[in-house]
Amino acid sequence: MVLRALAALLPAAGLYFIDKMYMLYYCNGKWAATSLRVMKLCCWGGLPRLHAGESDTSMVYSDYLRTYIERDVRQIFNIQKLREFEIFIQLLAARVGQVLNISSLANDVGVSMPTVKEWISVLEASYVVFTLYPYYKNYGKRLIKSPKLYFTETGLVTSLLGIHTEEQVRRDPLVGNIFENLVVSEVLKARLNRGLRPNLFFFRDSNGVEIDLILEEQRCPKPIEIKSAMTYNATMSKNLRLFTQLDSSALPPTLIYGGDSLKSPMQGISVLSYIDSGLVSG
Repeated sequence: MVLRALAALLPAAGLYFIDKMYMLYYCNGKWAATSLRVMKLCCWGGLPRLHAGESDTSMVYSDYLRTYIERDVRQIFNIQKLREFEIFIQLLAARVGQVLNISSLANDVGVSMPTVKEWISVLEASYVVFTLYPYYKNYGKRLIKSPKLYFTETGLVTSLLGIHTEEQVRRDPLVGNIFENLVVSEVLKARLNRGLRPNLFFFRDSNGVEIDLILEEQRCPKPIEIKSAMTYNATMSKNLRLFTQLDSSALPPTLIYGGDSLKSPMQGISVLSYIDSGLVSG
């Protein structure tokens, strides 16, 4: 479902191909070695034709944006301020993985807060972005607190940021956010491909304890921390341990990072490679 917005980049069978390619990766555990480099995935996203070397990344995503804005945004959603809308999407890319500040966005773009909210709804309806709300035991609070925003395709994020190579991703100040977007979107796709509700949230408290991703299963939170580093370090798991102390109902935690999966849990924490992100989907 969330992949429909990308079908315009592919032939008629494109949507089916993306879904099946993902399921093959999920079931068999590996993609071709040339497609596994973490910064390449962050930069290019998951479109098969890019990894097959059939297209130029910058051209594919710029063409997609032009088509999306000209056709969907103007004709279907009847948005008139196209220039402001383009600026808006670029600003969203620069805020990927961050808590949305509607007021700040409205000021930066030069439009009203209701307009920003409407445009975010348009992007969600088009499956270009999705949001995660903070995790609370109180379900009412989830509906009123500000969400984090992610893009369905990391390649679109890097294109909007003017990033076109793996080295540029590696050096960019937002590399952690882009990697987080990659992992969160893969977990989301894995759950949707299995016919499951997303049930994905994030956690942040007043004491500075933050968990990148919470997967709720049977009313119990499974904390997942995401780190772009390619070498495992025990300090990466600090907030996971703090969260399990805060919530006695928490399921065994998982750390997803840029290196290889570890065969044995580290102090009760599963350590997975980004390649195995779909394995935490439940």
